[in-house]
Amino acid sequence: MTSVTGLGGRTVGVLGGTFDPPHIGHLRAAVAVRHALALDRVLLVPNGDPWQKRGVRPITPAPLRLEMVRAAQAVLASGSGVEVSDREVRRDGPSFTIDTVVALQEADPDLEVTLILGRDAAALLPTWERHDDLLRRAHLAVVDRPGSAPGPPLHLEGARLQEVAIEQLDVSSSAIRDLVDQGDPIDVLVAPGVAAVIDREGLYRA
Repeated sequence: MTSVTGLGGRTVGVLGGTFDPPHIGHLRAAVAVRHALALDRVLLVPNGDPWQKRGVRPITPAPLRLEMVRAAQAVLASGSGVEVSDREVRRDGPSFTIDTVVALQEADPDLEVTLILGRDAAALLPTWERHDDLLRRAHLAVVDRPGSAPGPPLHLEGARLQEVAIEQLDVSSSAIRDLVDQGDPIDVLVAPGVAAVIDREGLYRA
């Protein structure tokens, strides 16, 4: 179990999201982007209150999603450079990425932050809270969603953007929720500890 409160490296990737549930695609993106961009580490940051998904579907409580992200990270080899931050779960109110980036840079003013985003999320970045400030403070690493065809180049005003090509893993959180609801196995798609939490709590069943 890793919960980051301070950072020793000077370059850090931030892979945030609902992680409902976290799966092998999340881990692969974190590991691949860290390697491709030579980042000191990548933080998996589950949203405490994913405000953009309010009213869209029921969201698993944040403490359980954090537990699942920790269980997912635990399958990686020591020294993978992928860690878990509970920063947004501990913070009250909506989870805004800009607040996380500001807090990281206040703790280390020389820290270089790279946000790791899927192409669809990157395209919606102008709708994010204080997105202009976010683009000034952080680089962007854009990967395509698992199972999707590579899209056209992104053009975000003021963005320091790099597209990172990784092999596509045809898995998504929504597909895993559907499999669980249908009573189908999710072995290999999620870490054993994640599957254990889903089973223990009866998650994703209608």
